[in-house]
Amino acid sequence: LLLIGVMMALYTNVIAQPKKLLGGDVSLLPSYEAQNTVYKDFNGRKVSFLPFVKQQGWNAIRVRLFVDPNNAPGDHKDEGVCQDLAYVIKLSRQVKKAGMQLMLDFHYSDTWADPGKQFTPKTWEQADKQALIDSVYAYTRRTLQAMKKAGVAPELIQVGNEITNGLLWPTGKLDPTSDENWDTVTDFLKAGCRACREICPKAQIIIHTEKAGDWDITKSYYQHLRRYGVDYDIIGLSYYPMWHKSIPNLGKTLDKLAWLFPDKPVMIVETAAYYSHENDYWAKPDQYAEFYPISVEGQTQYTQELVEELNKHHNVTGLFWWFPEENGFGNTVTKGWLNRGLFNNKTGQALPALKELSRFR
Repeated sequence: LLLIGVMMALYTNVIAQPKKLLGGDVSLLPSYEAQNTVYKDFNGRKVSFLPFVKQQGWNAIRVRLFVDPNNAPGDHKDEGVCQDLAYVIKLSRQVKKAGMQLMLDFHYSDTWADPGKQFTPKTWEQADKQALIDSVYAYTRRTLQAMKKAGVAPELIQVGNEITNGLLWPTGKLDPTSDENWDTVTDFLKAGCRACREICPKAQIIIHTEKAGDWDITKSYYQHLRRYGVDYDIIGLSYYPMWHKSIPNLGKTLDKLAWLFPDKPVMIVETAAYYSHENDYWAKPDQYAEFYPISVEGQTQYTQELVEELNKHHNVTGLFWWFPEENGFGNTVTKGWLNRGLFNNKTGQALPALKELSRFR
């Protein structure tokens, strides 16, 4: 009887643990494939991207969606802004065919939505608050209906991208430490979440912010969501070492989230680290080397330490690398190199950090 009791306890503990998701935002993969980009494994042998990363333990892929990327500035298009609904459906079919879960990332903009810019889509610019609420609902619903009809309904949905400072500016702009304008921002989020629940009731909804290194802001943000009754499932965080402080500091944020929001799992929906600054239009030679050297070894060390930290936190159920598919070898998909991917821009060969990520699962 004692043995049965122990076995039952172990079984209960196992089934209680949520499934961990490991993957990346590979939103530019079709553009690389269109230029016949060659991806190589760790030994330099040619591989197909999705089957290869699946062999490394990946079971989920994140894909971004813009309202109308044709309206994006030219320099943003050069950086990879091209993901309209048709593009996303095509890529999502590849993800599903590979047997992986799909995370859809609504930007609610025609271009990049991040802490410094949350531009209202061009066709919504003249809308008042109520019209914007209606637009978010109708657009989210229409998009998910199209994806469902195409057989690519997402398992996870981000309602907004890095929205600590709000979304749909200027109407939905806010200071996360202030109590002002939360009714507007949460009305936008509620509209998007309601559409998700109606069309994809089994999908998990993520609210994504990017201040993992600042506990006061992170706490204030998700407390406001709770106060205003926003219906979502998962706290999504961006964590980049060059902007969000040290990994131990991230660990403190994760511990506090587990205590304050025990009903909300956490996913790191964006992370990455530099392995080079070669042909990099956005960084200087020694920039961002505060915690890790700008080298293949530095990127590998970062990944080792991040995974080690995340595995200490039972509330962390997902880890996604941003732009892992970057591969400048023999193509001109982007005008410059970011050098934060998981394949060497000079050779197309998989970097050691990709192997380290598998330890998360």
